[in-house]
Amino acid sequence: MRIDKYLKLSRLIKRRTVANEACDAGRVSVNGKVVKASYEVKEGDVIEIGFGNRAVKVRVLDVKDVVRKEEAGGMFEYL
Repeated sequence: MRIDKYLKLSRLIKRRTVANEACDAGRVSVNGKVVKASYEVKEGDVIEIGFGNRAVKVRVLDVKDVVRKEEAGGMFEYL
């Protein structure tokens, strides 16, 4: 699954277009490397997202195409 779609489905970022723009601006990195929106997310990846002056770091636990709102928090864990 593309990282912009994953960020939207996991509800780390509210809209896919915003996730896409964050990737294009170089604010999203996976395993220490800055990635584009087309990067394929795998279980075990460590994603770091820069939001202004703070950063969010999470580990991917699950990659699903369809996720209910209640289950979205189980797709990752905060580090």
